[in-house]
Amino acid sequence: MVEVRTSATAALIPTIRAVASDLAARADFDLDAISDLRMAVDEACATLVDVASPGSALQCSFTVHGNVIEVEARVDTAGPESTVSTDTFGWRVLQTLADEVELRTDGGRSVGILLNKRADPTPR
Repeated sequence: MVEVRTSATAALIPTIRAVASDLAARADFDLDAISDLRMAVDEACATLVDVASPGSALQCSFTVHGNVIEVEARVDTAGPESTVSTDTFGWRVLQTLADEVELRTDGGRSVGILLNKRADPTPR
């Protein structure tokens, strides 16, 4: 498992994208799958940064399970009104790029996105 923790700002998302790309390349993902994972991580992090409370951290964990990379990104929020909508274009992009996507909430204190990407292409 690899964990990355940064300030929840858009300027630091490229660092997290780079970690995702590197792990996928080391796990023998093809170039299309690497690109999909990279874009999915970018979208998930950007979505979370938008609802993060001021001064909070963006926490991302990456776990490689054989031919699957699991990514969980999470931020603290200001309260229950700061949530991620699953009926947006950005959420649809996430569902298209990743094999599995799940929104996780913690009673209004934090929100997270869990996504899985397989190395081998699977029908969606």
